[in-house]
Amino acid sequence: MPVQPASDSSAVRAREPVLRTVREPHVQPRRRSAGTRTSAAWFGICVGVLVLIALVVFMLQNTRPVTVTFLGMSGSAPLALGLLIAGLAVGAVVLIFAGLRIGQLRRRASNDARIAQLRRRGSDETAERR
Repeated sequence: MPVQPASDSSAVRAREPVLRTVREPHVQPRRRSAGTRTSAAWFGICVGVLVLIALVVFMLQNTRPVTVTFLGMSGSAPLALGLLIAGLAVGAVVLIFAGLRIGQLRRRASNDARIAQLRRRGSDETAERR
């Protein structure tokens, strides 16, 4: 078995400066953020403008008069106007019932919170008595 020398007897090379390796910052892929109220409002405005444009086109194309009868009253009005008034009436009814339902839910939430508070007070008083 050949014997190897303890140290390398070759010529010593000049040391080169150690250069820092610059790493690129770790960039995570962008996640789609959740929508904000502003973006939802903007989307709603855009949809509303498109619906309004469609409504104007509809009204311009349906101008012939029709006979409208309601609760014993009758009269003549353009078809588009009659349908527009009917749509607005339905919207008003929906708003009234939605407002009533929201009020009902708020009262229920308020009552539930009040009951929970009373139960906490009762359990605290029972714990103090012990």
